[in-house]
Amino acid sequence: MMDFTWKVFTQTGNIDTYLLFKELEKENQEIPGNLNEELAQIDFPIS
Repeated sequence: MMDFTWKVFTQTGNIDTYLLFKELEKENQEIPGNLNEELAQIDFPIS
């Protein structure tokens, strides 16, 4: 969803689309156990 939103923003320059992108980005960072965290734990398991 973020990729699509960013692509729409870059093609249109619509500020509302950019604000939506930033909101999605913030929510993605706040969600515990998101994919990036899971991948980081697989790469560097805590002993």
